[in-house]
Amino acid sequence: MDRLCWALVLLLNAVTLAVYGFDKWRARRPGARRVPERTLLWLVLLGGWVGAWLGMAWFRHKTQKASFRRWAVLWTLLSPFWLLVWWSLRGG
Repeated sequence: MDRLCWALVLLLNAVTLAVYGFDKWRARRPGARRVPERTLLWLVLLGGWVGAWLGMAWFRHKTQKASFRRWAVLWTLLSPFWLLVWWSLRGG
């Protein structure tokens, strides 16, 4: 069960990284439909915060928007990912 949970977290982070890259790609095209910020933040909250922060750093995406960064920090801290870490460290 432990391995399955970590595999899902890894998959979620890979998807999150891809979504951030896709949104940055779309941002460069005038008039292109973008991924809503709400969706990007939900991916952070659901546990894809590593992929999100990597995406922000690698693609230089959403780094200038202070309100987005504040929400990303909050959702990173409130992510259920930390429950998985605690559960794994205590012997799951």
